[in-house]
Amino acid sequence: MSNTQFDYIVIGGGTAGALMCNRLSADKSRRVLLVEAGRKDDYHWVHIPVGYLYCIGNARTDWLYNTEPDAGLNGRALRYPRGKTLGGSSSINGMIYMRGQARDYDQWAGLTGDSAWRWDSVLPTFKKHEDHYLGDVRRAPGDTTPDPRFAQFHGHGGEWRVEKQRLRWDILDAFADAAAQAGIPHTTDFNRGDNEGVGYFQVNQKNGWRWNTAKAFLRPTCYSRPNFEMWTGAQVTRLLFEAQPGGGSRCTGVEVWDGQQKVTAHATREVVLCAGSIGSPQILQLSGIGPADLLHQHGIPLVADLPGVGANLQDHLQIRAVFKITGAPTLNVLASTLAGKARIGLEYALNRSGPMSMAPSQLGAFTRSSAAHAWPNLQFHVQPLSLDAFGEPLHRFPAFTASVANLNPTSRGTVRIRSARHEDAPAIAPNYLSTDEDRKVAADSLRVARRIVAQPALAKYKPEEWKPGLQYQSDEELARLAGDIATTIFHPVGTTKMGAADDPMAVLDSHLRVRDGRGGLIAGLRVVDAGAMPTITSGNTNSPTLMMAEMVAGWMLRGD
Repeated sequence: MSNTQFDYIVIGGGTAGALMCNRLSADKSRRVLLVEAGRKDDYHWVHIPVGYLYCIGNARTDWLYNTEPDAGLNGRALRYPRGKTLGGSSSINGMIYMRGQARDYDQWAGLTGDSAWRWDSVLPTFKKHEDHYLGDVRRAPGDTTPDPRFAQFHGHGGEWRVEKQRLRWDILDAFADAAAQAGIPHTTDFNRGDNEGVGYFQVNQKNGWRWNTAKAFLRPTCYSRPNFEMWTGAQVTRLLFEAQPGGGSRCTGVEVWDGQQKVTAHATREVVLCAGSIGSPQILQLSGIGPADLLHQHGIPLVADLPGVGANLQDHLQIRAVFKITGAPTLNVLASTLAGKARIGLEYALNRSGPMSMAPSQLGAFTRSSAAHAWPNLQFHVQPLSLDAFGEPLHRFPAFTASVANLNPTSRGTVRIRSARHEDAPAIAPNYLSTDEDRKVAADSLRVARRIVAQPALAKYKPEEWKPGLQYQSDEELARLAGDIATTIFHPVGTTKMGAADDPMAVLDSHLRVRDGRGGLIAGLRVVDAGAMPTITSGNTNSPTLMMAEMVAGWMLRGD
């Protein structure tokens, strides 16, 4: 830490931060510092796909956040996992590669007034860093050109590996057939702009190992560059600002707690905040950027009065419907004995396949909660297992879980600091199921699950609804039960949203530069993570966040 002046400082080595460091440090004339609060991703469970079970709720890899008690969840508080290690949440998440729907990005373009966010514009950006397994297919032996039928939608040769899952389950195949009988078509690819259908998810894995953004973008590429420096175990306490000669402020660096002392680092070009939908609004608020009343309450000098910092929190709430079955193997049964566990371990050791290679959810389905919706507004995550809650033991009976989430919730929550101390976790209040529309979709989504399970393809397994239970039928009953059994699927977004100049709640402009609350911008400061999304994407949020980082890195290198 002897030389603490850099061209760029990137805060957070997670999904967005890892790619930003890779792209910005490619120019050897520019010095780049990465500041990561967590440790290196050298914990073995990070790399074994099923290791998410041991990374979530583990202080070595997780921030260990909890939500505030939530009225929509009948007073329950939830564990709120966020990655605290290199790779960020890409080191502990479900590894599902999902872009969402074309209309998500067209909506962003409308909200920001910037056509660069339209689907047709962002698709090449997704493809730029993608290495999709479909691109491994060639028209003929010896041909080195990917099949053009694939190249329209997917990239090949990039850093972000996408593969087919390395296992299947009879019960999941039967669920897929039942979904088709219920009117949801089979699909082999959810990532072409319209994700309606049912099929196995594509995953960010490589040869049976988790593929996180630290592997993809930091090592060995950045590690070998002399102009790249990385501080781990280093938490940013606040951003530093200077008044501009012509008025306004410029972000000039960061103050960092390295576990023993506070150190300052200075940026001559830009500071890029990539601390995530929880961490970024917390750092902004601690630095004097946020709702003026909140900052005054905690004695923090005001830099910019931006009421949108920490507002607009959106998340996908999954309702876990559990069905007991007979006549098919499930993980509940396979993992219930020492012999079964040994077989699972041996299969992974020999072939990198089997249950230890599993993403948390293997089968997906996108459909409508009712005919009134013009597009798929539900996502199912179907798993050959069941448990009372994440982190609890598997049930002793054979069962599968059909978790269903409202893709486009209208409920909005907040992230607000509790004090001026960087050590104190912020108050996270998702405000789930707080609108009539979200409660109606929750009730209808459980009915969709029941309709699928009632189809002939599943009949031989005699599915029996164990949770929530068929005794609950009315909208009111099902919405209340959803509050009892639903949990986060770990997709918080929107807390530093981008927007048009006339949007009083927009924190960022369309190039993710921070506004100053007076019609201008704070020079030298951007926020590049899922918090910048104005609305949540219709699916998992990891790869859309990576696309946003790719887009902004290109703008920065071009001086935009």
